[in-house]
Amino acid sequence: MKAIDLATTSPTLLELLEMAAGENVILRTPEGRQFVLAEIDDFDQEIALVRQNDELMQLLTERSNEKTTYSLKQVREMLQSE
Repeated sequence: MKAIDLATTSPTLLELLEMAAGENVILRTPEGRQFVLAEIDDFDQEIALVRQNDELMQLLTERSNEKTTYSLKQVREMLQSE
């Protein structure tokens, strides 16, 4: 993560975006406030949206609690009987 002190330098918005494309950037204002500039990855957004889907999360929780295991032979037999 790269830190930029805006009290001593004034990069353009385009320069900041180019920096954030490579790594997250901490921006420090002359008043001491700090902000993070980070590129958003589409996959990260998808994960966030999936986590907000309560119905899907409940299904995944239920499935993760299942303890039954099947052998490959059992799975083949189940698939052939369908």
